[in-house]
Amino acid sequence: MPLVDQFTAAVATSRTLSEKPDNSTLLTLYSLYKQATEGNSSDEFGGGPYDFVDKFKYDAWARLKGTTKDAAMQQYIDLVAKLKG
Repeated sequence: MPLVDQFTAAVATSRTLSEKPDNSTLLTLYSLYKQATEGNSSDEFGGGPYDFVDKFKYDAWARLKGTTKDAAMQQYIDLVAKLKG
């Protein structure tokens, strides 16, 4: 199965996990998804000083800068498989 199809299936699976992942894992899933679908984040956070959740999400995504879309997809697939058990 092509990587994109595996990724699409993993995204669907992530929405139906029996247990909600912890916040750190959710940030990882979010950042891998963003890197896989959009590539590198912009160089600056565009939110306000009190946008704490968005800042955490941006920082998690920014740490993946330079990771290829394919590598991010594979990491996402692997993490969802681990969460699914």
